[in-house]
Amino acid sequence: MKNLIAKIAAAGLFMLAPVIAQAAEGYSTANVNMRAGPSTRYPAVAVIPAGSPVEIRGCLSDVNWCDVEFYGGRGWVSGQYVQVLYQQRRIYVGPQYYRPLGIPVIRFSVDNYWDRYYRNRDFYRERNRWSRGPDYYYRDRDNRDRARDRDSRDRDWRNRDQDNWDRNRNWRDGDRNRDGDRDGRNRKGDQQGRDDNRREDRSDRDRRPDRGDFVCRPGDSSCDQ
Repeated sequence: MKNLIAKIAAAGLFMLAPVIAQAAEGYSTANVNMRAGPSTRYPAVAVIPAGSPVEIRGCLSDVNWCDVEFYGGRGWVSGQYVQVLYQQRRIYVGPQYYRPLGIPVIRFSVDNYWDRYYRNRDFYRERNRWSRGPDYYYRDRDNRDRARDRDSRDRDWRNRDQDNWDRNRNWRDGDRNRDGDRDGRNRKGDQQGRDDNRREDRSDRDRRPDRGDFVCRPGDSSCDQ
């Protein structure tokens, strides 16, 4: 009797196994991104077209995200974009259906998951930042962007200060040059004036006869002066 019951139970499990395997097959309900983690903030690794079959490998218990396989690639899709066949009708994947559908409840770790599937991806190089969670990654990235912007603004201010300093120096040099030109012109004008005065003095001396050298002739009217 016990052997008969055991055989019946084994047969029942054998008959249910294909159903469970088939129930883990889902279908995307829209063109949806398959992502590198259970959040829309993780990098997208592929686009699953609407109506495409996916194999559900497991889902998280706390959030409605599932690890799926699509044409040999692996990634995460929200359960609200995946339907499965349950009791002859299609339903969206949700925690209440995990057990009836035979979908295992799993956990997600960036280190293990990315080491297994994303070593050749560009974002893998920042795995250490992503391992703290997407919120931390984006907060850290925002801080880096702000620091980069601040450094850029500081460089701009320094460049503007240098430009202002150069302009002021050029203005000072120009003022000195103009003052030098005026001084040169003034000195040249003074020298020219002195030269003109000397020439006029010489001309006057040349025009005025020296009385010491003047010889008065008898009968000359100028002798009476």
